Amino acid sequence: MPTTISFLTQCDIDMQNMNLRSKVAACVLAAGFMSNGLPVFAQTTQAPIRIGMIDGLSGPLANGGEAVLRNVQFAIEQVNGRGGVKLPDGKHLLELVTFDNKSNVEDSLVQLRRLTDQNIPFVIEGNSSAVAAALVDAINKHNQRVPDRRVVFLNYSAVDPVLTNEKCSFWHFRFDANADMRMNALTETIKGDKEAKRVYLIGQDYSFGHQVAKAAREQLAIKRPDIQIVGDEFHPIGKVKDFAPYIAKIRNSGADTIITGNWSNDLTLLVRAAKEAGFNVKFYTFYGNGLGAPAAIGDAGVGSVRAVAEWHPNAGAGIKNSPSDAFYLHFRQRYPDSRDDYVHMRLYVMIDMLVAAIEKAKTTDAVSVARALEGATYKNAFHEATMRATDHQLIQPLYVSVMQKTATGNIRFDNEGSGYGFKTERYVSAVDTALPTSCQMQRPVR
Repeated sequence: MPTTISFLTQCDIDMQNMNLRSKVAACVLAAGFMSNGLPVFAQTTQAPIRIGMIDGLSGPLANGGEAVLRNVQFAIEQVNGRGGVKLPDGKHLLELVTFDNKSNVEDSLVQLRRLTDQNIPFVIEGNSSAVAAALVDAINKHNQRVPDRRVVFLNYSAVDPVLTNEKCSFWHFRFDANADMRMNALTETIKGDKEAKRVYLIGQDYSFGHQVAKAAREQLAIKRPDIQIVGDEFHPIGKVKDFAPYIAKIRNSGADTIITGNWSNDLTLLVRAAKEAGFNVKFYTFYGNGLGAPAAIGDAGVGSVRAVAEWHPNAGAGIKNSPSDAFYLHFRQRYPDSRDDYVHMRLYVMIDMLVAAIEKAKTTDAVSVARALEGATYKNAFHEATMRATDHQLIQPLYVSVMQKTATGNIRFDNEGSGYGFKTERYVSAVDTALPTSCQMQRPVR
């Protein structure tokens, strides 16, 4: 059953289908004014603008979905706190409706049908490129079949490059750097890492994991032809409970460096197995800066574990009265539990750009909003981005950051109360992250 998280006057939620943390996260707004200083949202008689989120909120990868949910809630609160979305008939608040796909494709398609049956104009998803690809195909067909109920798909994390290349769609917009772009930033760092000589590739056995390995091989061959790939392995997504056998194999290969795109528990359990085995190997990761990974790695990761992202909590280091720091502290005030500390800047950008597009289009009509998003720019005090019209790929900076211990004084903020955080090692400007696209966009006449 879909769950409506209303930022109006009540929580309209099916409690029996949610765990305790989800209940608290969903209903905390119902009290109106919170002790942490959040504003009471303005009352309005206008119908809310609904956003449907399809993601895994139960099962072995639920921590990834829950992290996204918190970030989307945070972004929506900022919009509603300033009065909502301005349209010709007045201001409309945003309302989030969640659909649990249990992190699989089949359930995602079922939930998409439920979403479209409710005439929700915007769908967001990201924690699986396989799911995203299926949604793109289904939305293309739905929008052609039911032109008066078309939807726009906003993708916050599904990074398989095909989604903005061969399978690009007018209805799909990606707000994360694709796997090739992220890998390009990582391999630029590895290029200067003379200690990296024997690399092991390990990833989840689906389209994204395979693309990460492919990009690593191709880019290392150009940038570091002296590096030896000593392993290239895939494991079932969300099903491995003990990575000790994998770590044993990696150790036996003589690898000094691991490259992985693993996310959620598949990353946490992988790095925890390395720590428990006393295997001090370097990790170059897409997502090693959250969801339990820093605590699982511990001291072994200091100076040797790296992550790539569009932003990280210490990105504002050394800047007096840093707007980046203020943004992060605002999020931490909203979610003070250290377990909830995993901030995705791209989700905040996504919601703000959607709102700007609706206001520019003066309607929630899918075609009008999609056209307003094409070529749109975003700028706040510390982050800039542009939605490339050619393929609907957001172009924004990337940071490669290296794990540090807060006790050393090198960084201000840790991750998830672990005592470990990340320090910028390489900043890649937006223009330098952009890669060519093969997209041949088919746009509707109307």
